[in-house]
Amino acid sequence: MRAPVLVGRDDEVDDLDRILAAGRKGQGSAVFVLGEPGIGKSRLAAEAVSHAYGAEMAVLRGRASAMGPAVPFRPLAEALLAVGRTGNLPGTNELGPYRSVLGRLVPDWSDGDTGAPDGSLIVMAEAVLRLTSVLGRDRGCLLVLEDLHDADVETLAVVEYLSDNLGRQATVLLATVRNEPGDALDLARAASRRPGCVGIELERLDLTDVHRLVASCLDVDVADVPLDVATRLWENSAGNPFAVEELLHSMIGAGQLRRDADGWRSVRDVRAEVPTTLARSIVARTDRLGPQGRSLLSVAAVLGSRFPLSIVQRVAGVDDHTLLTNLRAGVTAQLVATDDGGPDWYRFQHPLTAEALLTQLTPVDRADLSRRAADAVAAAHPGVPGEWCQLVARLRLDAGNNLAAARLFTEAGRRALADGAAGSAVLLLERAESLVAVTDDVRNRADVLEALLSALGEAGHIERAFQLAATLPSHAAGLDVNRLATLHLRLAWVAHSAGRVADGMAQVAAARELIGPDAGDDATAEPDAVLAYLTLIGSGPERVREAETLGRRAAEAAERVPLPMIACQALWVLGTVGRERDLTEAGDYFARTQEIAQRHRLPGWRLRAVVGLAGNAWLDRADTAALRDAEQEALRAGAVSLAHTVEAILGLDAVLRGDFAAGAVRLDECLGSVRRMRMVPIERYVRMALATLAAHRGRRADMEHQLAEFNRIGGADSPEFPLTIGLARTFCALLEEDVARADEELALVVATQARHPTTFYLSGPRGLLLLLGVLAGTAGWTEHAEVTQTAPGRMRWNRQFGLLAEAVLLGRDGKLTEAERAFVAAQQLAEPYRMTQHLGLRLVAEPAYADGWGDPVGWLRRAEDHFHTADVPAVASACRGLLRQFGATVQQRRTGTDRVPTDLRELGVTVREFEVLALLARRLGNRSVAERLHISPRTVEKHVASLLVKTGQPDRQRLMDYATTRLSTV
Repeated sequence: MRAPVLVGRDDEVDDLDRILAAGRKGQGSAVFVLGEPGIGKSRLAAEAVSHAYGAEMAVLRGRASAMGPAVPFRPLAEALLAVGRTGNLPGTNELGPYRSVLGRLVPDWSDGDTGAPDGSLIVMAEAVLRLTSVLGRDRGCLLVLEDLHDADVETLAVVEYLSDNLGRQATVLLATVRNEPGDALDLARAASRRPGCVGIELERLDLTDVHRLVASCLDVDVADVPLDVATRLWENSAGNPFAVEELLHSMIGAGQLRRDADGWRSVRDVRAEVPTTLARSIVARTDRLGPQGRSLLSVAAVLGSRFPLSIVQRVAGVDDHTLLTNLRAGVTAQLVATDDGGPDWYRFQHPLTAEALLTQLTPVDRADLSRRAADAVAAAHPGVPGEWCQLVARLRLDAGNNLAAARLFTEAGRRALADGAAGSAVLLLERAESLVAVTDDVRNRADVLEALLSALGEAGHIERAFQLAATLPSHAAGLDVNRLATLHLRLAWVAHSAGRVADGMAQVAAARELIGPDAGDDATAEPDAVLAYLTLIGSGPERVREAETLGRRAAEAAERVPLPMIACQALWVLGTVGRERDLTEAGDYFARTQEIAQRHRLPGWRLRAVVGLAGNAWLDRADTAALRDAEQEALRAGAVSLAHTVEAILGLDAVLRGDFAAGAVRLDECLGSVRRMRMVPIERYVRMALATLAAHRGRRADMEHQLAEFNRIGGADSPEFPLTIGLARTFCALLEEDVARADEELALVVATQARHPTTFYLSGPRGLLLLLGVLAGTAGWTEHAEVTQTAPGRMRWNRQFGLLAEAVLLGRDGKLTEAERAFVAAQQLAEPYRMTQHLGLRLVAEPAYADGWGDPVGWLRRAEDHFHTADVPAVASACRGLLRQFGATVQQRRTGTDRVPTDLRELGVTVREFEVLALLARRLGNRSVAERLHISPRTVEKHVASLLVKTGQPDRQRLMDYATTRLSTV
C-alpha cells in the first residue's frame, strides 16, 4: 500500500527543481526538509534524486544510523561509498591532500601510512566540500543526507560547514530532519535563516491530497475511492502520509475495505482506527506473520531500525529457510525492506515500526534479547570493529550489564577520537563516565577519565576538562601515583592546545609532585616534554633556552626507556630551537625524529621531521626543492595542516623572490582554505606573507589592511609578529625612502624579541639591521662579526645584507678590491631575491661612490630601471637624484619605456633611440628613418651618434649589425 507517486508536494518539487537548476550553474545551496515522522521527507528527497539523475548530475546519498549511539560520519561514509562503487573517485591531482582525508571514511581511498591524515573536523568538512566540487564540475552535484536527527555531532558540524560554503560551487546539499527538539533541528533552523540556505517544512496533507494518495495506493482513479473512506483515513491519520498508508493497509487486511466487481467499498465502520492505535495496527500486522515472524522482527527491533540479517538469524536460532520465508513475508507486509548498507542489511519501512514492536516486549524479554544480540554480534565480529562497538555497548546497557557497556563506550570513544571525531568521542566517553562513576572499579574510572580529558581537549571543551580536574581526588582513590600523574599530564597537554600556559604548568607541577624527585626516565620524560612545549609558547627572555633544556632532558630519557612518541616530541622542539645555534645541528635533530618515527610507525611525526629538514634547506640556501617534495608528500598523506603550512612558506618564498604574481596566487588560495577551516595559526602566517607582498611592492594601504586582519586574529601576541615588522613595515618604509622610519621599525623588532624570543629568524636583526647600521655609521666591524657569525646571520636571506655591510666597511677602510669582491658575493647571494638585489644596489651606491669603488652609476641605472618598471616611484626617483649628483646622464622617462629591453635601458637607451635602433636594423638611411619617425634627418644623426657611444660600436655599419643581432632576440 505504498503510493507510487509523490502526492501533495507539487510546490516543494518545483522549488527543488529551481534549486537544482541553479546548482548546475554554480549557485550551490543547502536545503533542509523538515517534518514529523512519516510526513514524506524521504520521499521528497527521493524525488530530488530522481530529478538530479535526469539532469545527469552527480548524486551522493547517505543516511544516519539508528543503531545505538550515533556513529561518527556514518551518513557521509555511506554517501562516499556510492562514489567508490562507480569507480569515479577523483585522484590526488584533483583533491590534493583531501583524498587521503576522505580515506578516514572509506579506507580503500587511503594511500597507506606514508603520512598521518589531519584529524581536524574542519579539514574533513573541507574534504567533502572539495569532493562535491570536483564531482559536480560542469554538471552539478546533489548530496543527500537523510535522518540528520540520528546523526553524530561531527556530521552535523560538516553539514553546517557545507551550508556556509556551497554558494560558489555547483553543489546542492539536501538534508532531511525530524521537527523534534535537538541539535539537528537547531542547525536546520539556524542555517535556513542564512543566505544560500532553504528550509522546506512539510505540512500534513489536506483531504483532497489524502484522497489522491489513497487512489494512488489502490492504483485507481480518485473517483473510484469512496469519499467516506478517504475522509475517515484523513481524520484518523491527521493527514500524515505514512499513517494513511498504514491505516489503509490495516483496513484491507482486517476486511474493512474490500474490492469487488464494482470497485473498492468500505464494509464496516473504521472509526476505531485512530492515530493513537497506529502502533497497535503495526503490531497486528506482525501478528499475522505468526510467532516466528513476530519473534524475528522483535529481534530486529532490538538491534535498531536497520539490522543485519545474519545477526537476527544467530539470535533467533533459525535455519536459512525459516529466516528467508519470514523475511519475505515481512517484505510483502511492507514492514521491512532492503537497505543500502549491503546484501545482509535490511531496515524497517519506518522507524515507528521498530518502536511499536519494542513497546510489546516486557523489560525481561528485552534485556534477554539484548544480551543474546550482543553475544551474537561479538561472536560474528571479533573485537567489535567500527560501528559494531557502539551497537554492542548499547545492547549490553539494555541487558543491564553497565560495566561491560562502559568499557565498550570507552573503546568506541577512543576510536572516535583517533578518527578525528572529538565531539562524538566526548559524548561516548561521558556516557561511559556516567556508568562507571557509581562503581567501585577505580581503574576503569581512570581509563575513562584519561580518554575523556584528551577528547575534551581535542573538541575544544577546555573549561569542562578543567572542571573534571577538580574530580581527580575522588577518581584517584586507590590509584597508584603514576597513573594519577598521567591524568594530570593529559590536562597539561589540553592546556597547551588551548594556549593556557599557567594552567598547563600547574598540572605538570602536580604530576611531578606525585612521581617524586627520584622517579625514573619512564615517569619524567613526558612531564619534561609537555613543559618544553608550554615554555616555548610562553613568555620571557629565557623561554627558548629553557625549552631547549627541557626538550633535551626529555629526549634523552625517552630514548633510554624507550618512549618513541615522546622522543619525537622532544626532538622536534630541539630541532626548532636549534636553528638559532646551528642549522646542521638542527637538521640532526629532525633527522633523528624522522628515523625514530619511521622505525616505530609514527607517520605524522615522520612527516613533521621531513618538513623541518626542508625548512632548513630553504633557510640555508633558498632551496625550495625539498619543501616542494614535502608539500607533495603531505598532499598524498592527507596531512592538510602541514600541506597548507608548506604552501604558505612557498608563498612567502615567491614574495621574497619578487615573483609577486605567483606569490599572490598561492597565498590567496591558501588563505581561502585556512580561513574556511579556521586554521588560525596558518592564517596568521599567510596574512604576514600577504602584508610582506604588499610592502615589497611599495603599497602601504594594502599592507596596512593585511596587518589589520593579522591583528584581528591575535597576531600581535603571535610568533609571526616580528616578521610583520621586519619583512613588511621595514621594507615598505625603505621603498618610501624613509630610512628613519625603517630604523624605528627594526628597533621595535629588537625590543619585541628581547621580551619574547622567537624561532623565526628573517625579521631583520640578523641582517638588514646590520646593513642600515653600517650605512648610518652606527655599526662597525664588531657588530658585523656578532651578526654574521651566528647561524641566523648565515641564512641566505640575512647573509645578503651582511655581505653588503661588509663591502661598505671594506670600502671605508680603503680595501677597494675586497669591497668589490664582497659586493659581487652579495649580489650572487641576492640573485633569487630580485627586489632586495636591486634595493642593495641603491643603498650601497652612495658610499661606494664616496669611497671610490665599484660601479655606482651602473648600479643606480639598474636599480632605477627596476623600480620604475615595478612602479615604486620613490626609489626610482632617489636613484635618478643620485645619478644627477654624480654627474651622470639621467634617462628621460616617457611612455613606452617598458618596450625598451632591460639591458638597453641600463645602458641609458631612450625610447626614441630604441625606435631609431629598430629602424637601423632594417638598414635604412637617416632620411628614411626621419620620415618614418616624423623627425628631421639631423635629429636622427644625433640619435645615431648617441647610440654609438652607449652601445660601444665603432661606426654606423657595426651599429646596424648590432641592431640586427640584438633585436632579433626581442
